[in-house]
Amino acid sequence: MRITIVSGARPNFMKIAPICRAIDAAREAGKNISYRIVYTGPQDDTSLDASLFSDLSMRKPDAYLGVTGHNHSQVAASIMLAFERELDGHPAQVVLVVDDMTATMSCSIVAKKRGLKVAHVIAGTRSFDMNMPREVNRTIVDAISDYLFTAGMVANRNLNQEGMIPEYIHYVGNILIDTIRFNRHRLVQPMWFSSLGLRKGNYLLLTLNRRDLLEKKAVLHSLLQTVIEKAGGMPIVAPLHPYVQKAVKSLEVNAPNLHILPPQSYLHFGFLINQARGIVTDSGNIAEEATFLDVPCITLNTYAEHPETWRIGTNELVGENSFALSASLPARPLGRTNGGTHRTDTTERQQFIILHKFYPKLANVYPKPTDAYPKLGSFYPKAWDRTFSIRCATLSFISGNFSIRILYVFYLYPANKTYDFHVHLTISPVSLVYICFLINLNLLTLRPNYL
Repeated sequence: MRITIVSGARPNFMKIAPICRAIDAAREAGKNISYRIVYTGPQDDTSLDASLFSDLSMRKPDAYLGVTGHNHSQVAASIMLAFERELDGHPAQVVLVVDDMTATMSCSIVAKKRGLKVAHVIAGTRSFDMNMPREVNRTIVDAISDYLFTAGMVANRNLNQEGMIPEYIHYVGNILIDTIRFNRHRLVQPMWFSSLGLRKGNYLLLTLNRRDLLEKKAVLHSLLQTVIEKAGGMPIVAPLHPYVQKAVKSLEVNAPNLHILPPQSYLHFGFLINQARGIVTDSGNIAEEATFLDVPCITLNTYAEHPETWRIGTNELVGENSFALSASLPARPLGRTNGGTHRTDTTERQQFIILHKFYPKLANVYPKPTDAYPKLGSFYPKAWDRTFSIRCATLSFISGNFSIRILYVFYLYPANKTYDFHVHLTISPVSLVYICFLINLNLLTLRPNYL
């Protein structure tokens, strides 16, 4: 089995690394499975720091397509032509892509037109805004993929509602979290940490990447001023790419507690996330990492690819609204949240499922799911596992009675389908004691809450 794994940007390597390690383990066990890593950017890409691949315990890309640019059509066309040549010289049976970049879409189309199997990791994420280029990318990739590996039940539901073939959908968990778990004990404190007078748990971490936000000078200035004012003198650590530094410095925002730094290595940046008192970011990946590490996070966006990050309370979406940011900052960075026990990953189960699909006999080699990772019906026909959870409950007072609306979800293996049920109850005031009892048991909340 020959697999070509495509990466379109630095963050993709964090999601590729666990898969590469799993394939390496299979090869060492004597299985006929191999992979080739293809990076669509140039070999001298400054975003790929020298320590990245050693930090992730993976090898460097086997090929660089050398495509750069910001025009979506030109980049897509250049990647498709270059990837055609790559496959001509190094044939594959499966092309594995991650996320929703232009490179993801371009390589998927090339592979599908050549009759190859396409596997999409982190499938089913949706913003439901087709004006966003990434939404177009992810919709196209999901539509033509043969393996749809999802990170959560919300993604499963999105794919089911779009009419995807159920047998193609595989709920495997968030692979980004596997990388965090693998490296958590390896995180390294930067040498400059103490020289800036920083202390663990007593600084805010600020990251910015979205070019459309950087182009809105007035909005960006207002957001930065809000963060500085609400920090109250607390150090703000901002590791920023050169183009972001240029945009921020052009605003002439001067604050002694704002430390603008160059991009950090993976292990250094992981340390900064893990030890921060709070995070302000426009990155979905960082919000996911913050959720797992139980660090309060505020996202400068109106949606999240993985709704679990804000439904369990570790992340809050404020968009580009400085007033919403101001209202959230006092509460969010004051301490750790209650979300740290929520598992957004499935680790061994995830790698087992992905590899099992590519090489079925691998079940005898790679660790099988344990009690911590429920068996999947598609691999264990007699195990029809079912998951039932209350997703959301609301309480309102209408015409002298309490009105309760409950949404609960029933998840069924191996069909990989979710079924939503809505219940509307009207209860008289004499039932207030019972309602308080439900609240005490955390069965009823006054805002949507992922359980």
